[in-house]
Amino acid sequence: MKLTRRMFAKMLAGVSLAASSFVGLAHAADMPAPFDNPGDVKIALVRYLSTGDFFQAYLSGVERQSEALGVDLRVLDSRQDAALQADMVDQAIALGVDGIIVQHGLTESMQEAVQRAVDAGIKVVAFDVNVENPAVPQIEQSDRDLARLALEQAIADNGESWKAGYVYVPGIAPLDRRNETWVEFKERYPGIDEKAQFGTLDNPIANSNANQARSVLSANPDITVMFAPYDEFAKGVKIAVDEAGMTDQVSIYSADVSTSDIAAMREPNSAWKATAATNPAVVGEVSVRALAMMLAGEDPGASVVVPPTLITQKDLLEKDIKNMEELSEKLPQFAHAPVAVPDWMPLP
Repeated sequence: MKLTRRMFAKMLAGVSLAASSFVGLAHAADMPAPFDNPGDVKIALVRYLSTGDFFQAYLSGVERQSEALGVDLRVLDSRQDAALQADMVDQAIALGVDGIIVQHGLTESMQEAVQRAVDAGIKVVAFDVNVENPAVPQIEQSDRDLARLALEQAIADNGESWKAGYVYVPGIAPLDRRNETWVEFKERYPGIDEKAQFGTLDNPIANSNANQARSVLSANPDITVMFAPYDEFAKGVKIAVDEAGMTDQVSIYSADVSTSDIAAMREPNSAWKATAATNPAVVGEVSVRALAMMLAGEDPGASVVVPPTLITQKDLLEKDIKNMEELSEKLPQFAHAPVAVPDWMPLP
């Protein structure tokens, strides 16, 4: 029989498929229960906040790490409806999931719902929401460090005395932790004069905050620094600063980062001078890894902290960083967090 090119290609494809199947089985055999049977593990991501680039990137990280582990992921999105988020935890329990990631939310609405999941024998981790439960590890971006890095840069750029506008919505765990650092900085540097505090999480968040920032800038034209420790807040402030023609007068400092944030910071004469951030996709991966450790009978610790990186406008321009991929390439500390990575854990 003559071996044609087409027949040879089919044989190669068959060998490749068999090899990949063998590698997959061998890899699964090396993993602890319940991950030694791919597809048997079901987890749910129950979201409170989902608007904005940060949360899309976070979701992509959750999806990538779930795929690497071979788990069945269900995503339940409450779109900032606290009561619905609590109901979605009950939905996840009814689905028979093995583990739940609670992403943001309000303590008062999530505390009892999470306790019901724990009572049902389900492992739970919480990202940026304090459910006040010792059985539930907290995944954190080190929010105090995020605020500290941004504010230290504000001091370096503007000195120790300036008039400030501050964007804050209380009751959201990461914003509350960032607020603690803001309060500490104002005590440490009495020359910081907070002229106005404002903020909203109404959708669309950036535009809603732009509306408030317009009024604040109109009433307080002597503001020279805006501290907006969430990038959707910073986007809104930048819209208002641009419209007011105050880009030479006001400097914006924030937390979190995305490709659209990078583009806004790189604009000629942009008022957005610096942000402190973790890679949201990496935080999503860490959330899944911490939950997987619990499912395998391991302890990730009560607090799983992802360290942040300071990203300045100067960095972006000098290193010619235009998107998140280039940010990871040119600031390697941003690309990966060696957190919650046991030896057996497959990475994306």
